Amino acid sequence: MASLSSLEEMKAQRRGIMIVLSSPSGAGKTTLTRKLLKENPDMAMSVSATTRAPRRGEEDGTDYYFISKNKFAEMVDDEAFLEHAKVFDNFYGTPRAPVEQALSDGRDVVFDIDWQGAQQLTQAAADDLVKIFILPPNMRELENRLKTRAQDTDDVIAKRMAKSEAEISHWAEYDYVIVNEDLETALKELRIIVAAERMRRRRQPWISGFVKSIIQST
Repeated sequence: MASLSSLEEMKAQRRGIMIVLSSPSGAGKTTLTRKLLKENPDMAMSVSATTRAPRRGEEDGTDYYFISKNKFAEMVDDEAFLEHAKVFDNFYGTPRAPVEQALSDGRDVVFDIDWQGAQQLTQAAADDLVKIFILPPNMRELENRLKTRAQDTDDVIAKRMAKSEAEISHWAEYDYVIVNEDLETALKELRIIVAAERMRRRRQPWISGFVKSIIQST
């Protein structure tokens, strides 16, 4: 039978999972993503490329890869994105290479993307994917959160609110739905989802060898 140390080594030999969090702007997916990553230093955040200008405090290579529209088009042509989409007047995309490397290394990768990106990831890597949709408790609270974070102009907030109903309509395409009325409760539910998905049999290739060792020890 496997020793405790060898069992831990076997458990570490797994393929990572892609954890997608989507929501209308202001529902809390970015806050939940940051908290999840802080609690799990072995997780990697998928850093998207975008053609929009950096917001105050954002750093290239940490928050986004800020690139030109010409460079973005070149990467699309080279199939260098797992997914990409136009959001409002800017383009966003997930670079393929760093994600695939992290999964191969057994690291989970977290995505903060919209429903369009989630659909493309489903087509590209359904077996590795866990999709979670974050809902606000109501539309009034969603608008209040957009105003409170003070990142956008009134015109942009109005555009985001106008688009939010269409975004919410895609909730049924996701594996899980969390209503973010209370942040700590939502985070607890997110932790449970991640733990359960890590325990799926197909994501633990070491179990076959472990079972053999148990049988042989009898």
